[in-house]
Amino acid sequence: MMSGVNTSPDYVERMKIGFSTYEGPSQGYVAVITDPTKQGGIVSRQPMDSSRGDFANFCSEYSLVPIAFQIVPVLVFMTVIWFMPESPRWLTKVGRAEEALQILGNLRADGNTKDPAVEKEFSDILEVVQLEKESSGRSTYWAMLWGIGWGDLHVARRVQLSVWLQIVQEWVGIAAVTVYAPTMFAQAGYGARKSEWLSGLNTITYCLSTLVAIATIDRFGRRWGLWAGAVLQGVSMFLAGAFAKLTIENQDMKAQYGAAGAFFIFLYTATFGATWLTIPWVYPTETFPLEVRAKGMAWGVFGWSIGNGWLTLLNPVMFSRIAENTLYVFGAVNFLSIPLVWAFYPETANRTLEEVDLLFASSSPFVWDNERHFRELKGSGMQLSHHLYGQENAKGGNGDGDEKKQDIIEREISAV
Repeated sequence: MMSGVNTSPDYVERMKIGFSTYEGPSQGYVAVITDPTKQGGIVSRQPMDSSRGDFANFCSEYSLVPIAFQIVPVLVFMTVIWFMPESPRWLTKVGRAEEALQILGNLRADGNTKDPAVEKEFSDILEVVQLEKESSGRSTYWAMLWGIGWGDLHVARRVQLSVWLQIVQEWVGIAAVTVYAPTMFAQAGYGARKSEWLSGLNTITYCLSTLVAIATIDRFGRRWGLWAGAVLQGVSMFLAGAFAKLTIENQDMKAQYGAAGAFFIFLYTATFGATWLTIPWVYPTETFPLEVRAKGMAWGVFGWSIGNGWLTLLNPVMFSRIAENTLYVFGAVNFLSIPLVWAFYPETANRTLEEVDLLFASSSPFVWDNERHFRELKGSGMQLSHHLYGQENAKGGNGDGDEKKQDIIEREISAV
């Protein structure tokens, strides 16, 4: 790991395509079975569990346990998956609506399928499935990328926001800290053995810090979390780099400067785990219309794969050629992300699907225009239903098309 060519960590870091085949469906599965009012906190737990896996991987390498140890969680997963409920949305889509309703009742109301919240969510699912049947052409990845058929909902913009937020997530420095923590501790003046030990302790900090995200992500919102995280991460990266340089230039103060550098690496990791680790994963679950939400999350995974793969290839070169100055690069990216989030990423926390659609109805990509247009639409009572796609804005009633859809939904509910 110190040289960037160690076996098992490198193999794991290069198996990104395999991981993405798990990450995309799993994020979608968690989102569709979770109560929408608790989605931010629940989805945030998945990165926490991922960080636990990072720690387990570190331990297997640190203690020289064979790489086959990583088969154990796969076997456990293969066993428990048979006891997990199927996605209600998928069941409805394949004509098993009764099973879908029962699972919703089990997940939301202890098996009570007559609960008002369960009935409303089931009605929403039926509506989305009906919409997918009527508009399959605009639900493709290609149509989402270019906004074909989406009108004023500007889904293409949402795709770009999700992809680039994930790319920036890797460029704020976590891709380096995760794999090259021992190298960074070595540059802070520690020996090989202690650098490995500190790296493991740093991974524990990473895991525990995600608990902060679960408790705060819905309370403070997405934008404030990204801003606060970027500031602390940027400061930590610059100071970690500075103390690493001082350690090299002042051998008589090596212990003191090395300890300070290590502290700021720990501070960076804790801050990232509490902010930037979870928010880029939660954002796509709230940004896209219901009928393409799963595909929207897949776009986020696409961005993550680009960012992570990019840095996996670039990190060895950067640490080899510019050493501790690499940390300055990541520190600068953190500060550059602040105006990026301020200008282009509107707040989605505690907003309904309808409100998010109104938020993206503006033709301008800037947040201040989005918010102003949102207030105007809300103030005028304008409704931009997510199934109109900008073709027809309605005030008051929704027209014959909506009545037809409602009839279909009511028949499905009655049949169940």
